[in-house]
Amino acid sequence: MSMEEIEITEYSEPSKTSFVGAIKKGFRGYVVWNARSTRAEYWWWTLFAIIVAIVSSILDSIIFGGDLGGVTPLYTLTTLALFLPGLSVWIRRLHDIDRTGWWVWLGLIPIVGLIILLIFTLLPSKVGPTRWNNRIQL
Repeated sequence: MSMEEIEITEYSEPSKTSFVGAIKKGFRGYVVWNARSTRAEYWWWTLFAIIVAIVSSILDSIIFGGDLGGVTPLYTLTTLALFLPGLSVWIRRLHDIDRTGWWVWLGLIPIVGLIILLIFTLLPSKVGPTRWNNRIQL
């Protein structure tokens, strides 16, 4: 599915998102910045990214056995593949609580920034319109 086929609609109440649905939205909307993602979409995506990172790390140790001097090719490729979709989901999650995506830069502040961002991701969706009234529809 190309980016032109993703339909962006006006704000509507979020529907229940499944694990697979959140992953599809994460990959299909990997460059959709001006939209919103629910708490469930964000946390399902995060769970998926953690599982994939663990599996790729295990596969690295099985296949390469640490013979590469600490280089982990599968884990590195996985991280690169999930970076942009993950950043997009994170920014859309901030939009869902009516915060600008620029807040993601707080993650560069050790400990305190990450705690603030964690709290933001735990907040409920803002009911009604925000500056980013769109949700990705599959």
